[in-house]
Amino acid sequence: MKENDVVAIVLGGGRGSRLFPLTKSRAKPAVPLAGKYRLIDIPISNCINSGIKKVYVLTQFLTASLHSHVAQTYNFDKFTEGFVEILPAEQTRKHENWYQGTADAVRKSMERIVYHNSRDSMILAGDHVYRMDYGRFLDFHREKDADVTVAVLPLKQEDAHRFGILKTDNDGKITTFMEKPKEEEFLSNLAGRPGTEKPFLASMGIYIFKTKILESLLDETQGDDFGHNILPDAIRRYNVFGYPFEGYWEDIGTIDCFFRVNLALAKQDPEFSFYDVARPVFTRSRFLPPTVIDNSDLNDTMLAEGCRIRGSRLFSCTMGLRSVIEPGVQLRRVVMLGADYYEEDAEKAENIRFGRPHIGVGAGSYIEGAIIDKNARIGNNVRIFSCVGQPDRDEENYYIRNGIVVIPKNAVIPDGTAIGMVKNTENRMSTDCLYYGMLAHSTIECAAGEFQL
Repeated sequence: MKENDVVAIVLGGGRGSRLFPLTKSRAKPAVPLAGKYRLIDIPISNCINSGIKKVYVLTQFLTASLHSHVAQTYNFDKFTEGFVEILPAEQTRKHENWYQGTADAVRKSMERIVYHNSRDSMILAGDHVYRMDYGRFLDFHREKDADVTVAVLPLKQEDAHRFGILKTDNDGKITTFMEKPKEEEFLSNLAGRPGTEKPFLASMGIYIFKTKILESLLDETQGDDFGHNILPDAIRRYNVFGYPFEGYWEDIGTIDCFFRVNLALAKQDPEFSFYDVARPVFTRSRFLPPTVIDNSDLNDTMLAEGCRIRGSRLFSCTMGLRSVIEPGVQLRRVVMLGADYYEEDAEKAENIRFGRPHIGVGAGSYIEGAIIDKNARIGNNVRIFSCVGQPDRDEENYYIRNGIVVIPKNAVIPDGTAIGMVKNTENRMSTDCLYYGMLAHSTIECAAGEFQL
């Protein structure tokens, strides 16, 4: 089979600073997605569904949770020729430094890659959400006898400055490429589909190289990044083609994008669905109890296994594994990543003794426009409001990014705390509080002043 003659290399990512604080203690590909998955599950599942079972994952920064997830998830049986193997950055006699970029990571791993003597090498990102048949991608690459093939996506003009933009001839061969063009005069010359809603073609950061060409480019080209260095040199020297992709694709590069994608997944008929029987997304097997929902109202909400939700209202939310929601809670546009464990009775007694909230969201709390990372402890009667229009800032137990309040992993938010903007929410909040029979006339402190309930 042709799929046996290709090695996939998944780039584990660098610091992921634009996804901070979700990357405060984990690599970007290990960030949870849709309640129960990790971002790394997307490219690896695409490989498995496409029959590609020789997969390396290149890692360097905060790798412990990513290594653990991959090791516990992707184990083929003894009769399957294949592997999903971590290649961490390491010092060798030839290379003593850390990975300096995407291309440098592959360059320093080439000894392992060429060991398999595969005809082609596929380079994949570990932080994209999409579903692609890599078999068709590989067919296109070999039918064109391409030295390099780049997956390309039609794009609107307002998004073009964030991606590498390219033009192709009538046969699909790439003739021009510019990484993240900023000037309008350059953009006008790069429109490969003039007159259409999406006139530009963007590199998706997904490549197939003939392995010998990849080895040659990494040896001879100065620079450490595929988009800035390797791809432009390849276009000058070799036959490089663009493989058109028309499906759903998102680069989870920012907190805003992460938030938007997770909420979209909970809608009816989402653009990307986990309910594709023929091409499932795989993840770690867990032995968790079913989710329990008692006397609650849920709309456009996705729940992972092992949640406990009592007497609450959830609107447009994604709830992670083991999420616990106490009575009288209202969540609007919340992405909750869940918890790594359930607290036992002895631990809860200890929490009460020290005045510490239990893991989960405490009774009577209202949260809107927020991301709650794993094992966070949100006390009773907490108010967290969206901060649209406020500048980004870092506080002791929360962060604001693009108006989204992010509660980091293991954070503790005491009873009665208020975070964020109260403006224009007073009437709705009064109604909601009365609906749940909460205290109707108390004052809480918040970033925008006092708010009367």
